[in-house]
Amino acid sequence: MTAPLVIFGHHDTATVAQMETCLATGSAATGVLCADGHLGYNHPIGGVVGYEDHVSISGVGYDIACGNKAVRLDMRASEIEPRVDTILQDIARNVSFGLGRANAARVEHPLFESDLWQAAGVADLKGMAQGQLGTVGGGNHYVDLFRDDEGWVWIGVHFGSRGLGHRITTKYLQAASASGDMLAPPALLSTDTAAGQGYLAGIELGGLYAYAGRDWVTERVRRLIGGTVTDEVHNHHNYVWRERHGDRDLWVVRKGATPAFPGQRGFVGGSMGDDAVILRGVESPRSRTALYSTVHGAGRVMSRSEAKGKRDRKSGRVIRPPAVDADEMRAWLSRKGVRVLGGDLDEAPQAYRRLPEVLAEHAGTVEIERVLHPMGVVMAGPGDVDPYKD
Repeated sequence: MTAPLVIFGHHDTATVAQMETCLATGSAATGVLCADGHLGYNHPIGGVVGYEDHVSISGVGYDIACGNKAVRLDMRASEIEPRVDTILQDIARNVSFGLGRANAARVEHPLFESDLWQAAGVADLKGMAQGQLGTVGGGNHYVDLFRDDEGWVWIGVHFGSRGLGHRITTKYLQAASASGDMLAPPALLSTDTAAGQGYLAGIELGGLYAYAGRDWVTERVRRLIGGTVTDEVHNHHNYVWRERHGDRDLWVVRKGATPAFPGQRGFVGGSMGDDAVILRGVESPRSRTALYSTVHGAGRVMSRSEAKGKRDRKSGRVIRPPAVDADEMRAWLSRKGVRVLGGDLDEAPQAYRRLPEVLAEHAGTVEIERVLHPMGVVMAGPGDVDPYKD
């Protein structure tokens, strides 16, 4: 029997069908599809599932603990406006973007002494993880400069556990004998097995690693800009938590979904040319049916390959033209006054929904504290391929 599903917004039949498959698998008890949802590998992006005694490797995904951090500085946007271009160049020189990059500055952190490395069976990954701590990667991962409506500067970052999370996931997908088929049922592990306990240790480790990386990058950028942090918001949106819902304790897996318990704050971005928000969860019957979850972004309306088109690798011949026009993308960014360093057509605003529209579908479950307007964005460039993107 399929567990009950609550749907926010409007979705194609393939995404809903994938969510229903998740809810018919293992000990799934309830599920939510957020308004920014779309098809993913074995579990939709924007999908939330509460399990009685399983954890979903597919639901957490390869980018364990992908998430966002935003910090407000005691600096006015008018103070940095003349040097935004310089700041973006400095960020690109001091923070690593792209595939498998190592951080030029060796980062020491207490997490490398944690027992979780042994518990997860990944002590051999410690060297790689140390080298990549504080790197952002590619895909839709970014460092942004924002201004709020009061004129304060905010730094925002979006990325996760990098190669460490990818390798942990690969290890436990093999333990679960997972199918490589995108539309297969999710790969689950029972939480009372050795493999399940090892994976939970790996998730916790990936979460600590992602927090440490985002902390390092925001602090590095703050030093480049100057000023003091006066507020911060930090959250995962690819993760699993043990939570109480009604009279049940559940393993709640959120893949591209932000926890939004009453009073809990979250930082949610749009696209590289759109506003972001700081939001806060509120108590309501609708919030309870949402498993206190909300969107993690605006949500894609086309795949990366559709947006960019396809070329023959050898000849460069166009096989399928891009759905996004480069001139239109540049015009959009110009109208918004956003400077972008890096990025490509697959991350253009035209490839995404509009954030206010998806947030409106979650009315009554969250309140918007602040709207953040982008001034500058740094992302991996068109030539940077990253297997660790979410």
